[in-house]
Amino acid sequence: MSHGESASSLRDYSATNRMLFISGLAAILGGAGAVLAWALLGLIRLATNVFYFHKLSFANTSPADSTLGWTAAFAPIVGGLLIGVIARFGSEKIRGHGMPEAIEAIIFKGGKVAPRIAILKPVATAIAIGSGGPFGAEGPIIMTGGATGSLIGQLLHTTDAERTTLLVAGAAAGMSATFSCPLAAVLLAVELLLFEWRPRSLVPVAVASVTAGAIRRLLLGSGPIFPMQPTTVPIHHMAMIGALVVGLLAALLSTGLSKILYAIEDMFEHLPIHWMWWPAIGGAVVGIGGLFFPQALGVGYGVIQKLVVDDVTWKVIIGVLVVKSIIWTFSLGSNTSGGILAPLLMIGGALGAAAAHVLPPISQGAWALVGMSSVLAAAIGAPLTAAMLAVELTHNGGLMLPVLLGCVVSYAVGVLLQPRSILTERLSRRGFHLSREYGVDPLETVMVRDVMHTSVFALPADATRQDAADWLTKMNNRGSEAWSHWQRLFPLVDKAGKLDGVLTRSQMISAGRGGELRQALITSGSSKPSVVGPNDTLRSAAEKMAESHLTSFPVVDSGGGLSGILTIEDLLAARSKARMRDSDRERVLTLRWPFGRQMRAEHSIDDLVDRAYDSAVLERERLEDVGERVESGLD
Repeated sequence: MSHGESASSLRDYSATNRMLFISGLAAILGGAGAVLAWALLGLIRLATNVFYFHKLSFANTSPADSTLGWTAAFAPIVGGLLIGVIARFGSEKIRGHGMPEAIEAIIFKGGKVAPRIAILKPVATAIAIGSGGPFGAEGPIIMTGGATGSLIGQLLHTTDAERTTLLVAGAAAGMSATFSCPLAAVLLAVELLLFEWRPRSLVPVAVASVTAGAIRRLLLGSGPIFPMQPTTVPIHHMAMIGALVVGLLAALLSTGLSKILYAIEDMFEHLPIHWMWWPAIGGAVVGIGGLFFPQALGVGYGVIQKLVVDDVTWKVIIGVLVVKSIIWTFSLGSNTSGGILAPLLMIGGALGAAAAHVLPPISQGAWALVGMSSVLAAAIGAPLTAAMLAVELTHNGGLMLPVLLGCVVSYAVGVLLQPRSILTERLSRRGFHLSREYGVDPLETVMVRDVMHTSVFALPADATRQDAADWLTKMNNRGSEAWSHWQRLFPLVDKAGKLDGVLTRSQMISAGRGGELRQALITSGSSKPSVVGPNDTLRSAAEKMAESHLTSFPVVDSGGGLSGILTIEDLLAARSKARMRDSDRERVLTLRWPFGRQMRAEHSIDDLVDRAYDSAVLERERLEDVGERVESGLD
């Protein structure tokens, strides 16, 4: 018989040595993620040169510099047709911006992603962005890195949790390498992908992110993605008020973009044509928008750079807020392949740049940075990721206060305005539900000893079936009231109080009706029952119930003595009490005279005078005692 674990065996963390093995694999993923990011950015440059300059080159160019004229409007259409073909005959999973698909694989598919996604997703993304699609490479590289991590996990003997960790490690490595943001990548994993905060997952993800960031410096350079003048002036209190305003505007803008995006997606769902043609229709809108504002095409890093150094005009600001928003939501709503981070940064930066004309000045490009981080925080529901990303993209830590405030405000307003983020709304439309809130499991903080039944009907170890027959007769005589008693498990204990075995109620009934009344009762039950200890947590007891399909356990101390019985109703009662923490309101402290108007009615004037007099006497005696000790010291 196994006894319950003692309090000294309980740990803060559940990590094992397997964490080190997974971390080693994550380091390999970090290197692979950096190479994949470098390759994807190269493919995007190649596709851009092919579509807009008709040459095979990896030179860094922009669709806005093309000399094709009005014929450039056809490039996004051709790109959309190619993506539709790849999605239909390759894998439908390449559609969309990648992160909802990554979340779906993590939560609902045990970290399993088809290997072909690791090849088809970057190819489709390069075609989409290279043909003018207004996307970023971050979401697709997150999905590509995640698919690579999942592939390694599927090739080895791993659990679902380990496979998920490898998937997220690959995703974090891809983001870290693309944006040169190792810490923001880890925060993104925690806030958006892992759905847990445990060493077993956090350590490998951090290892992968750091490795990718280190190798990225060798492949793509070590400087910030969007360099800007460092902010060295103190942040004035009026700037904090301005950050609050920008955060509020960012939440409204993010909510509007999300609603427009999914309204467009609904529109495409009702079209009487196959979804393979949708990206081409979205490409037509992109092409027309590019004729009016070419800077809206492609990744748009150049425009973001100008926003953070205040090198923009009202034409650029309005072009980004209007044209970029329209072609991005329409193209993404057509379920083409592309990311959302870079477009959100650009649109948010334009919002901040517009607000800078009426807000108190801080430093060059400051309000654009606050705006881009705030819009991103509200859109994806990850304020810490957005704030740290702003710092890592620019290496400007002097703006952390207004950036963090703007992100938190936009996040707070965003969660009140929309039930789901721009990422999880797509999952909801597929019939999935997940919660983005983390908290300590209430069953983890309550011990078995706190809720178990101690008033237990037990039988002696040498009991016979005759005892069961006598019990059955008494139960029938007492009727339904006796049968409604909570106890369904009957322990057998020796003279020292140690557990020898158990019978369920049905076994007791069968033994009482089965004849051979002199036979030992233990033969009708179990001599090696599953047990829990009084110092076990309710969570471990619940897991044992789930594994064994039993709903009650004897509670046995370290010496084998019976302490009580734990039932599933006890677990539910403990969970219900935990729920009351969120629902029951009470006033714990009450201010009384002289700090408030409330005063106990039974305290009369005479009582107050007596208490004041007694206090004065005590104070006088204390002073006299102090004086005597001082005088004795002088003597």
